[in-house]
Amino acid sequence: MFVSLLTYTPEAERVVATAARLCYADVDCHTLAERSNPDDDRRMIEKVLAIGHHGVLEHAVFSFVTEGVSRALTHQLVRHRLASFAQQSQRYVAFDGGFDYETPKSIAAQPELAARYAEEMKRIAALYADLREAGIAAEDARFILPNASHSRLIMTMNARELRHFFHLRCCNRAQWEIRDLATVMLIEASKVAPVLFKDAGPGCLAGACPEGEMSCGKALEVRRKFSVLLHSPT
Repeated sequence: MFVSLLTYTPEAERVVATAARLCYADVDCHTLAERSNPDDDRRMIEKVLAIGHHGVLEHAVFSFVTEGVSRALTHQLVRHRLASFAQQSQRYVAFDGGFDYETPKSIAAQPELAARYAEEMKRIAALYADLREAGIAAEDARFILPNASHSRLIMTMNARELRHFFHLRCCNRAQWEIRDLATVMLIEASKVAPVLFKDAGPGCLAGACPEGEMSCGKALEVRRKFSVLLHSPT
């Protein structure tokens, strides 16, 4: 898996803080922006996060490039309908030279099953090649490609949706591949907007686990993990 923050709103925290001030100020936004300073911006962002005025976070936007993830993962991603996606097409891109794929650790840990898994992927690739050689268009040959096949995409989310995404997908209850993706995205976003994402992450970071009876029961362990990930020197 490769994940990188491609681009983001310049001075994202200043933008969010200025938007928040504008809601309560009787001066124009240029004056508000000129008065802005990092300490005041931090206090304003902490205030709006505390009172739930999260709409102003939507003015900060972050775009990530992701490669080497499975179609099983990307099917989950598109459920986040407030995000925008551009994904490599299996209709227009032909995989005549074979395709890369994801092997879950649970399968890789069992050599016999892992060998059978790899053999099945080779069989699918061979049939795909036969279909293409017979003149079958990529848009039809793709029907045999598995959820394991790798894809690449660019996805864009505003800070409010990102925080919601991290709340759900950094959780131990999330599927492992999307959890790994979300965790890396949180680390990358925190590097450029540490105040916006200071307390972002799975729901148990800020209090009791929201999963109730479905909780993994490891809240303290999760809190330690994210404390190290987000606050250790890079």
